[in-house]
Amino acid sequence: MRLDKFICDCTGLTRSQAGKAIRQKLVSINGDVVKQAARQVSDSDQVVLDGKPLAIIGLRYLMLHKPAGFLCANDDPDHPIVFNLLNEPIVERLHTVGRLDLDTTGLLLLTDDGKWSHRISSPKHHIAKTYRVWTADPIGDDAARLFAEGIMLRGEQDPTLPAELELVTEHEALLTIHEGRYHQVKRMFAAIGNKVEQLHREKIGGLQLPDDLAEGEYRALTAAELELLAK
Repeated sequence: MRLDKFICDCTGLTRSQAGKAIRQKLVSINGDVVKQAARQVSDSDQVVLDGKPLAIIGLRYLMLHKPAGFLCANDDPDHPIVFNLLNEPIVERLHTVGRLDLDTTGLLLLTDDGKWSHRISSPKHHIAKTYRVWTADPIGDDAARLFAEGIMLRGEQDPTLPAELELVTEHEALLTIHEGRYHQVKRMFAAIGNKVEQLHREKIGGLQLPDDLAEGEYRALTAAELELLAK
């Protein structure tokens, strides 16, 4: 790999910025200052930029306990974004796997692996997502049947896929859906004459939000957790 590309992959610098650092003699390979941007770098080489050793950042798979009030976007002038909660190098390479609404809390996945993200979020894979829902009005006795049959949402041509509703109390339930339409959970309850007051995602596929991951905290997925999502 060319030296300037290696620096870009490690730091997020542009190719021109990497070239400038090389010309300014800020880059060394195995202790020797290098002036050629085209110099090839091997896996065994130690590259140092301005006194800091560099290493290529591998693909990242993260889970975040999203708090309310944070937007799943790369930039927004009016609200804080979920990436503000991360302490990661080259954070701009990360993206969310699907989205949670501004006021929705719970399990959010982030990665810089586009293919993996697509497998998790693609509608054709129908990966289950479980939400804990609190409603303004009591949840009717027929809600579970209606959700299992599919709900016709306003502005849609097809009903929702069958969903599983488990009542916890008359104002609280667990809802598992198998697709990800815009504001789907809120719209499903609105379609049966109720309003979602609070929404929290607890599970994606076989992956459960850990009890010990506090709101606003994140960590890398373990190999076992990645396996759960692959099933």
